[in-house]
Amino acid sequence: MRVHVVSDVHGNAGDLARAGDGADALICLGDLVLFLDYADHSRGIFPELFGVENADRLVELRTARRFDEARDLGRRLWAALDVDRDTAIEAAVRRQYAELFAAFPTPTYATYGNVDIPRLWPDFARPGTTVLDGERVELGGLVFGFVGGGLRTPMRTPYEISDEEYAAKVEALGDVDVLCSHIPPDVPELTYDIVARRFERGSRALLDAIRRTRPRYSLFGHVHQPLARRMRIASTECVNVGHFASTGRPFALEW
Repeated sequence: MRVHVVSDVHGNAGDLARAGDGADALICLGDLVLFLDYADHSRGIFPELFGVENADRLVELRTARRFDEARDLGRRLWAALDVDRDTAIEAAVRRQYAELFAAFPTPTYATYGNVDIPRLWPDFARPGTTVLDGERVELGGLVFGFVGGGLRTPMRTPYEISDEEYAAKVEALGDVDVLCSHIPPDVPELTYDIVARRFERGSRALLDAIRRTRPRYSLFGHVHQPLARRMRIASTECVNVGHFASTGRPFALEW
């Protein structure tokens, strides 16, 4: 059995269409939407609406962790734009989802990232794409458990939930062979981004579940340039499957 795993697709529909080549199934760990490409500020919903110069400024503020100023900039830009914010964002997200979901091979098993909008997924998930969040599926004799979304941060991305709600989804999985999540367990080596030079939020509930149930693998994304891409916690191999938007390469799991 061979499964390919991707995360942080962020608009890369071209490579996504080939991500399942040679595999029995594709797993996607979320963040399909591209709001703003931090490597190329001309790509994404934000520069589409407000231009590259404003995207440059927003990235500068966020990188400096000046989140209040970043939100003030956003408020001023939206106030000057003659369109309802939610309507404009949803229309742009829908355009991206139409292209991205069409690129998924059959079968695909997917969960949400923190920048995704879960309520829209039923409109685009076709037969052959199974969406899982706080749920399990058996593939080739192994049980895969899925936990979507992220934890609350000053960035206020669309699918951030409380620690308690997230922990309840992890608990609902029980014992699994492969623990699949968008965010990593709360381990410094796995949560620190060496380019952004900051810690992203990891989950203590995931870490506790790994220590308690000892799955074979913990697979995740979210941190684009992690200090450590993989490490062991007891007998569990923890793997950041990579920033698919930039690499275009899936992580391969074979057994």
